[in-house]
Amino acid sequence: MIQRITLALIMIATLASPLRAEDTLVATKSLTPELALDCAKAALAECRKRGFQVAVSVVDRAGLTQVVLRDRFAGPHTVPTATGKAWTAVSFKSSTTDLQGMTQPGMPQAGLRQLPGAVILGGGLIVEAGGSLVAGIGVSGAPGGDADEACAKAGIDAIRDKLDF
Repeated sequence: MIQRITLALIMIATLASPLRAEDTLVATKSLTPELALDCAKAALAECRKRGFQVAVSVVDRAGLTQVVLRDRFAGPHTVPTATGKAWTAVSFKSSTTDLQGMTQPGMPQAGLRQLPGAVILGGGLIVEAGGSLVAGIGVSGAPGGDADEACAKAGIDAIRDKLDF
């Protein structure tokens, strides 16, 4: 009987004790608008160097757009496609190229292609700093997802030294 009362008192004390702030709050990191712009500009510059007219989008860790750049002659579809690629990369914490293989018809994850907003074409990458996801970048308009991805990677490489990788 005394053991039950003791156990009950311990449980009441545990449940009644206030949670510490570090137990209830999560700190996150995100790119500044200036750093997101630098990333997008570098990706655009790489595509221009290769002769491609593209759109570049950088989204934050929640998938919200921070920066969009569209070159003069990039098609009208490139802006929503670049933003969709960046959003998709962040949402699934994976490059959109990696998602292509695992979402082919007949694969268990094929349904991901039907999700609203998902753009599963090469050219979307995540940006990480200190082991944390901080942003995503998407490029659209180059002749193929591999070229879009190369430009996105150049954008990340351009800001890498400013992140605590």
